[in-house]
Amino acid sequence: MDYGIIFKGIGGFYYVKFNDSIYECKARGKFKNQKITPLVGDYVRISIQDEDKKLGMIEEILERKTELLRPTVANVNQAIIVFSIKNPLPNIILLDKMLVLAEQSGLDIVICFNKADLDVDFDYEKYEAIYHRIGYPVLKTCALEGEGIDALSVYLQDKITVFSGPSGVGKSSLLNAVHEGFTLQTGEISEKIKRGKHTTRHSELMELKNGGIVVDTPGFTSLSMHEVAPEDLKEYFIEFRMQGESCRFDNCMHLNEPGCAVKEAVERHDISKDRYEAYLYILNEINELKRRQKKW
Repeated sequence: MDYGIIFKGIGGFYYVKFNDSIYECKARGKFKNQKITPLVGDYVRISIQDEDKKLGMIEEILERKTELLRPTVANVNQAIIVFSIKNPLPNIILLDKMLVLAEQSGLDIVICFNKADLDVDFDYEKYEAIYHRIGYPVLKTCALEGEGIDALSVYLQDKITVFSGPSGVGKSSLLNAVHEGFTLQTGEISEKIKRGKHTTRHSELMELKNGGIVVDTPGFTSLSMHEVAPEDLKEYFIEFRMQGESCRFDNCMHLNEPGCAVKEAVERHDISKDRYEAYLYILNEINELKRRQKKW
């Protein structure tokens, strides 16, 4: 019995990488009985049924460290959140939502502002000041000119990473700059799953030359806040955590409560006003979602 990782799953077949080979595997019926579905990114133990044809059977699914819902993938440990400095301009509320979801999922986070060649107004410094200050690594990149690509490569090394960000910000260009022609690296898998090429696109893992692995579909493709409880949101704004310990009330929501240390920190400019306003906006959105659910 051997150990591998599921790189792709489609039509009840799972493509497991083991010892630099891809094995087409089915899952034992016990998983269906246990209502467990193997996921891309799962570490699994397989029994090899036919070495020549590279066929196997999934016998065991190891415990998952993380599990994302959108995209559905297991054991991702890092999110690279990508926005362009211009064309399109960054939507900071959307960025903060992505940070919330990545924090909720327990991922390491790197923020990447791409298209540095368009930054004639030096807007990057403004964004970097907000997010680096609260503890996030922030990169300035240009996929076309190669700026920041070496630094990005370092963060990708030996990690399983999901890239998140709106369309048009250059996520694919960044990956191609890190690993030229990275989309061709799934040739061995694609050759084995021609039957699935016409079906709905699924998550798939792709290896980079530096030992990193990326998920080939954009992360957090649905940004619904349904899974975020209103009382938990403040925990995902990392700069609120330490300040919040000094609030008068343990359950302070940082709204209109007396003795709120977070609001005092905003007034002192120790917490960014933009980030606090983003918190209020997202909290209102979550509460509105909850109200609609109750009506249903």
